[in-house]
Amino acid sequence: MYSVLINAVLSSSPNYDVLFESLSWQSESWPETERVEALAAFIEGLGPHLADSAKRRGIQDKIESVIWTKCLPLLSRISAEAGGGVHCRESTAAACRLVSVCVPACDEAVWRRAALSVLPSLRPPEEEPPGSGRLSVDVATEVMAALVPFLSEDEQLSLATLSSALSSIKTLPDELVSKIIVRILLTLLSCCSAARLESFLRLILDDLCSWHSTHRTPVVTERALLCLTALSDHLLNPHSPPSSSPDPRVSLQFWRMVQDGLIHRDSVSRKRALYLLKRCAALSEEEGLDCPSSPSGEGKKLLICQPQCHSCCTACFLTYVETLLDETLFKWSRSRTKVLREFWEDYALVMETLEENQVHVVRPVLNRIDTLIQTTVNDSQAPGQGLFHPSWLLCVYQRMFHSENKSLMREGVCHLLELQGLQQSTFALAFSQFIVGPFMDVLSESSLFHRSVGQSVGDCPELAVKLQAFLATLFSSLSPEDQGGVLLQLIQQLGSKHWCAIPLLFLAQALSKLPPCPLLGIRGLTALREVLRSTMITHQVLLRGAAQCFLLHSALCLTAVSAVTLDDVFSFLKHFRADESLCRGTALWDQLCSWLLDHEGSFKPRITEGDHTSSNKETVIAYVQDEILAYLRVPASTGQTERLPDSREADKLARAILLCVDMEQSRPGAEISNTLESLLAPLLDTLSRLSTNIYLPLRKSDKSLQLVLSLFQLGATAGCQPVGVERGHSVMVAMEKVIFKLVDPVQEFVLRRLCGELQELFDVERAELYLCVLRQLVVMGSSTPQHHNKVEQNGFLKLIKYSLTVLQEPNQPIPSVADQVTQAVTMASLAMVCGLLEQDVIDMRSEMVSALKSLNDYFYSPDSSSQSQASLGNFNKRLLKPQTIECSSDLEAQGLLLQDWGRIAANFMRDQWICLNFLIKAVGIPESVEVSRATEALSAALSCSVEALALLPSDLVLPVLTFMETVLPQLVHDEEALCVEAVTRSWELVQGLSTNAHDFWPALKGFISMAFHHQLFKLTHTQAPTLTATLKQITTELMEVSQSKSGVFGVLLEHCCQTWLPTDGGSADQADTLFSSVFNHISIVTEACVYGPVFRRDQRLVQDVQMYVEQLGEKCAANVAVTSDNRDDQLPRTSVLAFLSRLDSSNVQHERLIEELVLDLLKRDNDISKSKVRYYSNSLQHRVKNRAWQTLLLLLPKLREEFVATLLQRVFEAAFCSNQASVKYLIEWMMILILVRYPEHIHSFWGCFSRDHEQTKTSVCTFLSVLVHFNIIIPNLENQAVQLRKALDVILQSCFNHNFSVRLYALLALKRVWSLAENQAEEEADAPRDLSSVIKACLHQAEAMQSTGNANKNWMRIQEHFFFGAFHPLRDYSVETIFYTFPSLSEVADDEWIPTWKFEKLLCFSGSPSFPLRNPAPDLNQLQPGDWIQQDRSEQDKEERWAEVQKKITPWSLGIQEQEPELQLVLPQRAARLGKRHGALLVVASLIDKPTNLGGLCRTCEIFGASALVLDSLRHVSDKHFQSLSVSSELWLPLLEVKPVELTNFLQVKKSEGYCIVGVEQTANSHSLQDYQFPEKTLLLLGNEREGIPANLLQMLDVCVEIPQQGVIRSLNVHVSAALLIWEYTRQHFTSG
Repeated sequence: MYSVLINAVLSSSPNYDVLFESLSWQSESWPETERVEALAAFIEGLGPHLADSAKRRGIQDKIESVIWTKCLPLLSRISAEAGGGVHCRESTAAACRLVSVCVPACDEAVWRRAALSVLPSLRPPEEEPPGSGRLSVDVATEVMAALVPFLSEDEQLSLATLSSALSSIKTLPDELVSKIIVRILLTLLSCCSAARLESFLRLILDDLCSWHSTHRTPVVTERALLCLTALSDHLLNPHSPPSSSPDPRVSLQFWRMVQDGLIHRDSVSRKRALYLLKRCAALSEEEGLDCPSSPSGEGKKLLICQPQCHSCCTACFLTYVETLLDETLFKWSRSRTKVLREFWEDYALVMETLEENQVHVVRPVLNRIDTLIQTTVNDSQAPGQGLFHPSWLLCVYQRMFHSENKSLMREGVCHLLELQGLQQSTFALAFSQFIVGPFMDVLSESSLFHRSVGQSVGDCPELAVKLQAFLATLFSSLSPEDQGGVLLQLIQQLGSKHWCAIPLLFLAQALSKLPPCPLLGIRGLTALREVLRSTMITHQVLLRGAAQCFLLHSALCLTAVSAVTLDDVFSFLKHFRADESLCRGTALWDQLCSWLLDHEGSFKPRITEGDHTSSNKETVIAYVQDEILAYLRVPASTGQTERLPDSREADKLARAILLCVDMEQSRPGAEISNTLESLLAPLLDTLSRLSTNIYLPLRKSDKSLQLVLSLFQLGATAGCQPVGVERGHSVMVAMEKVIFKLVDPVQEFVLRRLCGELQELFDVERAELYLCVLRQLVVMGSSTPQHHNKVEQNGFLKLIKYSLTVLQEPNQPIPSVADQVTQAVTMASLAMVCGLLEQDVIDMRSEMVSALKSLNDYFYSPDSSSQSQASLGNFNKRLLKPQTIECSSDLEAQGLLLQDWGRIAANFMRDQWICLNFLIKAVGIPESVEVSRATEALSAALSCSVEALALLPSDLVLPVLTFMETVLPQLVHDEEALCVEAVTRSWELVQGLSTNAHDFWPALKGFISMAFHHQLFKLTHTQAPTLTATLKQITTELMEVSQSKSGVFGVLLEHCCQTWLPTDGGSADQADTLFSSVFNHISIVTEACVYGPVFRRDQRLVQDVQMYVEQLGEKCAANVAVTSDNRDDQLPRTSVLAFLSRLDSSNVQHERLIEELVLDLLKRDNDISKSKVRYYSNSLQHRVKNRAWQTLLLLLPKLREEFVATLLQRVFEAAFCSNQASVKYLIEWMMILILVRYPEHIHSFWGCFSRDHEQTKTSVCTFLSVLVHFNIIIPNLENQAVQLRKALDVILQSCFNHNFSVRLYALLALKRVWSLAENQAEEEADAPRDLSSVIKACLHQAEAMQSTGNANKNWMRIQEHFFFGAFHPLRDYSVETIFYTFPSLSEVADDEWIPTWKFEKLLCFSGSPSFPLRNPAPDLNQLQPGDWIQQDRSEQDKEERWAEVQKKITPWSLGIQEQEPELQLVLPQRAARLGKRHGALLVVASLIDKPTNLGGLCRTCEIFGASALVLDSLRHVSDKHFQSLSVSSELWLPLLEVKPVELTNFLQVKKSEGYCIVGVEQTANSHSLQDYQFPEKTLLLLGNEREGIPANLLQMLDVCVEIPQQGVIRSLNVHVSAALLIWEYTRQHFTSG
């Protein structure tokens, strides 16, 4: 149309100047798009007129003027427009179209100048925005795309353009890179000659490879793959001669880019990498040529450039693998085409499927990984070089490790752990670097170690078991020279990051399972030490202790003793904590002693100072002797007070001494006392001179006392460990004997120092050392009769009097360091003495009592500054921070004052409360306080204790809580409000510590002992309404806390049970008084019976692993060393059940509690049944009901007969409810036992069968199950024949029930009861013979079911079911059956099973012959869980190669040569038939191959007025499946044909026409459909049903739009996705009008 109009205008008006003027615009204005397009059409129409030489020059000048004065200024103005938009896009397209029309009419210099002026705009400056004469990158790209076709003859300018484009790819933002590649690079390559094309392609490929090798980052990989994918049609063209273009398949760096892309975090980059891989494989197969067998030189050079890089990132591990193995990553051999094709097809299938996140989608292709591995292994064993490089397999695993789905990640880890190919040394070495790097990162995920299906609580996780076998296989496959290096790298990786407790535990265990081999030297021990530091950050003490045990075992098995010295070993050992792992008396300690003994003399000799060639073999005892001498060798005293030496030196030496002594004791004929005396001679000499040698350096005396204290602390054996305890005890007895010979000088020295010699800041921690040593000596002396008299008692009296004198001195106006330190030391001394007195370690003599009363008077002396008589001046007395230090030059002391004074002051106040706590119990209120004012004094003391809670740090409040425990019961009636405040403040403090495990548990126990004191328990609501309400509220909050913090409720319940029913007995009256308080808190008992928090998955994992460690028993020293904290979430139930088992039904109060508890439990069960008719198996409701009926079964023998009669109907009502199987079995068991014990209730039981049919329905099965065990009930019944007849009557009625399950239960009951009737018929005359024919017919019918499929199977299964087979209601009545066997057989979750050993640990559990702890018969324990209703499962046949998966299309294989030549591009001639409005939306569906989708899409496009639909072939229109969905819409919609191989050019044309290319794809820069505004000229590109948009077309997209989703399935049908976008386009452009 334009050409006709232009020719008409030109023929009628030859005045070109006027036309130019009329179509042009002012330079500073922004013309309409139509004006620009009209000017372009006008200039294009001038082409024939340029032949006239007379007019040519003038026209050219005008055209040049248009370029410089119209086009470029307009483009500059468009560039300056912020935000762009549809208007800018259309204007840019029109202006570039005008430039492309103007350039051919001008001289060559014009377009050269234009190109050179635009090229700098491709590199925008960092700061200034596009200004006058400067274009934006977006606009400059479109201009260059218009100019590039004219640059093909200018090689220099083409190279400059290519260089600018490649530079822009590296520097521009992501959204502009695709535009540069598509609009400039592709256009440049399509316009150049064949020779120049080869040169350009080689330049691009070399530049990208060099860039990637220099900067191997994810961003570089992403952009390089984008460029390579866009150029794939040129680089991987099957129709070009082999020598005409560079072949990327022979470039090592190209394949590295592909492998990096396959493991890239970005899904589009992975898609592009896989696309290139598939193209290369397809091209190799099509060419049928062998790929070169040696890599290019650049690849080798790259390997040399990065020798250390393999430890930095995942991609570099692949490089390392390539270095170890053959460097050629991709090979092809004509002779093995079939194997190669199948390998790469499988590989592509696996990588494509791993993009899915659903395990059920991925799992079917996991067997293909085995195929890949086996192919690679077989190929590597074949003669010659292998065709399949192992690094491709690492990409598969790395992709699985990066999956968002933790289950899929776990599948990948388990699959790798089962890898069989590691038995080859070369493979093992290559994979070892992957294991050390990326695989270790994945193993840090704790969720991988959850129990697998079928594993029980306490089992070692399946993945941990596989990990042990995997590491053992890996190291056994490595060559001896490689094993040490790989192991060191593995350990260093463990210590390089903060690990969670669980992965670290199982990795340490796997290392401990490696075969013993000398692999680690000093670097290995150093690396293990770093790992030990990592374990210390975990909060689970037992788990970190177990990890330490495994690491030490690993060190003993894997250390090369000839490469380490004894000092290296003992320096390493000092990092193991005695209270967590390396404890005397454990198997680990004995193993360490044996290891030292076995290798004595084999350790590397220690090179001493001045001796550089020492080769003498060093024994342990010689080493220890030298170390003791070196330890006690100190420089002469400087006269100034020094800081206390580091106690870790003493711990290291003490552990070495103890190990040495235990080693020597194991030698035949060893005399341990003599050994100790000779070994400790230097220490004993120092101790003997402590009190007499005034010139003895203070540092030496400190170190000697530190060593003594460490020897006694580390020498203590674990109390519950039988192995080695006797031997260890004899060592400590001998050591005590040796040390106690010198107890007098030590005690004299310590007491002298404490009484006035400690006045410096450093002396505060020194006093702590002295007090610890003194306490240790006194405690040991009191426990050993022969040493008891050696401890000087008078010294303590002297210490109390001195301390009291110091405390009573008036405060100085300006506090000095000496005064404040003296007060801190004296208060600490008093606290130590009071603690020893409370433990009855020191004799309470009359002089001591007098001194303590004076101390008590001091504390309770009134505050002179207060008007109140009850104000106490010396409670919460504070230390005053010294303003100056006498030795102002001592910077270390200044630092201590600034940093530690707060802790010193807090300890001072804590020590006061230790003294007060003892004094209130031992002395009480001072005699000086009047009796009438005693309550006021106590009230003031309690107020001070509440104040102390706010003043003291949280870890020091325990003495305050203990003081409150004594005072509260005395004030509760007179000062209830104050007591409530004390309890409330204490509870708030405990709640605030919930995240601090170290302080929380001691504070919680102290609070519970205080707030739930037995005297407070007895209070009724009438006596103390506010306090009792507060305690009930705190109880509720405690239970809420226990739901998220395991063990909290257990602490409360253990305290309550011990309070109500003490294990130590007592007088009957006192016991009844204590027990009566339980009725005020019966809700605690009820809650405990059904207690069981629902923990998060991560919390449950921690508990499972702790259970596994506990079940290792004494084999794991942590179980012995770590003090059990009893934080098991089943502890409340086991404790309350033990409490209930001890109740005596003959005791009136006990009987009342049992009956109230039974009624509460039945009410709880009934409430659940009413509130939720159906509930899921193992839901919280199911668990609560199950726990309630378990408790009821346990209490049944303790119930009175009269009470049973009242609750029987409630039991029957519960049986009529809809119950899960486990609850149903317990109720049935309960009814059986009731009828056995109380047979007179049989008539009530028969009445249950007379209920309304709607009530019974299938619940009658519960009562029929009881009749299956009628043989146990009938011996106790009267008129047995009548009862048998009644049983047969009710059973026969159910035999004809319409429900299959009811009939099945009835037939089983009929079979059992009829056998009883037949036996009775032989004995008695009144047996029910008249029913014989009917019953036999029914039973015959049941037995005849053998040929009726499922019915027969169910009949057999119900007879074999445990409840009707092996189970005997009387014989199997035991704790084990109720709480372990029944839950396990009725498919209750295994965390509900309570093993018998948990009850056995509770010494207070009371069993009886009628109710034993363990089941006497083993029959039930030998059964497997499962119900009788099961579904038939047919065997699955083996599937064909592609049976279970879909093979995706390869679009490049659908070439033009395979299609009919007569089907050419058809123009939309049908548009003339349409009489309705159409939009500019163009829908491209050339990649869709299913006729049904195309038919539905055609219908959608026609309905919503799309301008045209593009298909890959118009033959689809005649397909019947297409027509069934299109319903003739193809007759009213323009259809175009564009084959997949033509799409690139088609999209380029549409881009130049101003279309915005939109695709449905999830990328990092995708727009949400609900937020995106469609331009009017939109081209919607639809992807293939399975593959989506191919990787080589993704860069053609201007915009990626994604549809918001909520579900798990991540993809919609392509027709549905297209319909959503088409409707949104229509809504935006048409419906608004």
